[in-house]
Amino acid sequence: MSSWKKAAKSTQKTHRERHQPESRQHLGLLEKKKDYIARARDSQRKEKTLKLLQKRALNKNPDEFYFHMINSKIQDGQHREKRKNDDNTPEQIKMMATQDLKYVAHKRNIEAKKIDKLQSQLHMIDVANETQNKHIFFLDNSQEVRNFDLSERLDTHPALLSRRTNRPKLSKLKEMDIPDLDEATLNKIEQKKHMSYKELQKRIDRERELTIIQQKLEMQRALKDRKVEKPKLVRKGTKNAAPVYKWKYERKR
Repeated sequence: MSSWKKAAKSTQKTHRERHQPESRQHLGLLEKKKDYIARARDSQRKEKTLKLLQKRALNKNPDEFYFHMINSKIQDGQHREKRKNDDNTPEQIKMMATQDLKYVAHKRNIEAKKIDKLQSQLHMIDVANETQNKHIFFLDNSQEVRNFDLSERLDTHPALLSRRTNRPKLSKLKEMDIPDLDEATLNKIEQKKHMSYKELQKRIDRERELTIIQQKLEMQRALKDRKVEKPKLVRKGTKNAAPVYKWKYERKR
């Protein structure tokens, strides 16, 4: 019996949705079922949204107030902040921006001078001592290699062989009056040197931040000049760099 049903289906006509009659061609395409489903679901969604908004409006407290109500307005269906009336003239705003720029530049120059002073005191000699020494000595025979004494060859104390800088000779050490230093004093000196390097790193970071702020203020000042055409943004500003703009080239007279 099942084979008879399959044979009957094979002879049936394939169902197709009817097309738009010729008398209604001017009305456009005939809406199919999938189009109706999409339109119905969209209508139901909008109806639910309207009911929800109506319910919220009914349950809203009429005495509720917050300052954003008077500081914003709806424009093109979006909330936008109202511009506050500024009593300052454009010349005054430009002058204030100039004063801020001068202050930042002044603070950056102070940091740069302190960095130079610290670098002149520290000399960054510890970095040089950490690098591997590649000094090569040439000897005549194997016996000299066995009896080779590096401290005697360099004419310095064996405790100073690890240094690449500040390595005086024995004759200079005899002339120098060096007091006996205990371990606590040496640790105190090393700690003081470490704090100096830490302060130097902090001042370098601060000087870099002030440089970025100065560049951003200079860019804002240049953009406020209305006499020139608005430049093209090449790269947006980040926390580590100022924005980059490209101005149209103008030939100077």
